[in-house]
Amino acid sequence: MMRDVKLILLGAPGAGKGTQAEIISKNYAIPAISTGAIIRAAIKNGTEMGKAAREYTDRGALVPDSVVIGIIKERLAEPDCAGGFILDGFPRTVPQAQALDEMGVEITDVISIEVPDESILERMGGRRVCKACGATYHVKYNPSPLGDRCACGEALTIRADDDPEVVKSRLVTYHEQTEPLKEYYSAKGKLKIVIGQEKLEDTTALVSAALDA
Repeated sequence: MMRDVKLILLGAPGAGKGTQAEIISKNYAIPAISTGAIIRAAIKNGTEMGKAAREYTDRGALVPDSVVIGIIKERLAEPDCAGGFILDGFPRTVPQAQALDEMGVEITDVISIEVPDESILERMGGRRVCKACGATYHVKYNPSPLGDRCACGEALTIRADDDPEVVKSRLVTYHEQTEPLKEYYSAKGKLKIVIGQEKLEDTTALVSAALDA
């Protein structure tokens, strides 16, 4: 019988957490909870915490920990989380992890997907998108047959999030604020390290083995 999995996925931006969360969600039939998505949903649904979050987002401010944690608590109380869940993008800091503990949320596994910064810069810096048709490419892994133009003929662009300087800044933030979570969960005996691979299916196999261990 498959056990209940209450998982936190850690990893730098571009390490592949979102993709692995989708795969685990399907395999274990448990929801993958992305912080950004549930904040947007709480605002849209007008929950008590959603209204609190809107006060900040409407003026372009960061939603504070107390509100984010409240939204997470609301989401984890929903029936589909009873048999397990995956948290992607939360906690981001040790104080958030401590707040999760104080809420009485039991975490069974923490998997950190490790990818070197230079590989992430290559992955994200090489992505190209077509604003006309929405097609996506990568200069190394999936180049357009027309070079710097989409197959539809329009010029390809780099998303603001994929700009190398933006990626470097996000990596610095990750190492300073989120990486200390590895030590926090290692001390609890819950941390498992997975080395991110070139091929998606190879990383998926390692994540699956870590969950089964």
